Amino acid sequence: MSGRAVGHVDIRAIDLFCGAGGLTRGLLDAGINVCLGVDIDPACQFPYESNNAVPFLLKDVRSLTRRDINARLYGGDISLLAGCAPCQAFSTYNVRRGHKIPNKFSLVRTFAGIVADVKPDIVTMENVPYLTGKSVFRDLVQTLVINDYDVWNDIVDVRLFGVPQTRRRLVLLASRLGEIELVRPTHPRASAWRTVRQTISKLPSLEHGAQDARDPLHLASRLSDVNLRRILASKPGCSWGEWPKRLRAPCHVEEKGQRYVSVYGRMEWDKPAPTITTQCFGFGNGRFGHPAQHRGISLREAALLQTFPRSYRFMPRGAKIKIGELGQLIGNAVPVRLAEIVGRSILHSIQAS
Repeated sequence: MSGRAVGHVDIRAIDLFCGAGGLTRGLLDAGINVCLGVDIDPACQFPYESNNAVPFLLKDVRSLTRRDINARLYGGDISLLAGCAPCQAFSTYNVRRGHKIPNKFSLVRTFAGIVADVKPDIVTMENVPYLTGKSVFRDLVQTLVINDYDVWNDIVDVRLFGVPQTRRRLVLLASRLGEIELVRPTHPRASAWRTVRQTISKLPSLEHGAQDARDPLHLASRLSDVNLRRILASKPGCSWGEWPKRLRAPCHVEEKGQRYVSVYGRMEWDKPAPTITTQCFGFGNGRFGHPAQHRGISLREAALLQTFPRSYRFMPRGAKIKIGELGQLIGNAVPVRLAEIVGRSILHSIQAS
C-alpha cells in the first residue's frame, strides 16, 4: 500500500521515530507518499514494513546524515518531515535494555536540528502536552519561525477527531508554503465520540490468559487469583473504592494511596476508553479492565483503540508474542486516525495556498 498523489502534487515524507507505523499509516491513508521510516528499535521493523510497504531504516535519528534524508525526501514536488520525538527519560529501545538517555529532551533538539539543516517544505510533530511548557519546545518553534515557517500548534483532544479514547496530545504543523492549521473537528460533540463498544465489542470473547486461535494479537494477560477476585468485584466506571476492604491493596489503604483512583478499573462500553499506554494490557495499570469480560484488554483491543486497522500485524506469523514489547509499540504509537487528520490538514493547506 502506498499514498496517493494529491492532484498533480507529489508529497514525499520521512517519518522519524516511526515506531510501529501509526503516523505513517495515517499519512498514507490521507494520501501522502511516505518514503522512509526511521527508528532505533528493531522490533518496529516488521510491523512498519509489512503493513505499510515503506522502507525502514534501523538507525539512531541522532546519527542520521543529510545524505540519509535527502536521498528519500527530495525528488517530488513537496517535502514533509514528520516525527514524534520521544520525551520519556528512557526511550522504548533503551528501557528494555536499561540504558538511560542523559537528557530526556535531546531527541526534540535533534529533530529541530534536522529541520534547520534540511529545511523541508512542511514539518509535523506529535508529542506529549507538557512539552509546551518547556524551553526546548519554544526553541523548536523559534527555529521554525527563523527558517520562514508558518507555525501552528495546540493541545488536541483526540476524541474530537474520531479516536475512541480520552487522550490529549500536542500537535505541531509548520509550512514554508503558506498558512497551515489542523482541520476542524470531525466529531465535535460528545454524542458523536467513538466508544469502546463501537471499537472492540465484535471481537471474540476471551478468558484471562487466553489467546484467540485466529488472531494471535487478541491475547489477554493472565490475572493472579487476587486480581481475578478484584475484577469480579469491579463495575464499569467505578474504582477499587467500591471493593470489599479485604480486596484492597495495602498501598491504597494508606492516605496517599487513596488518591490513585484511576487504577484497577473497568472501561465503560458507551464512552471512549482511557488513554492507551504502554502498560494497557495490565488490569492494575489503569482503567484497562474489559467492560464485561473478567480480564484486562487484549493487545488487539488496545491496537483497535489506537485506531490501527484490524488487519495490522505486529509480529511475523508463528512468532511468539512478547506482550510487554508489543504493549510498548502499541501504547507509544500515534493513533492512526489522528495521523490521518494531520495528513488531511497538510493537504488542505497545500490546496489552499
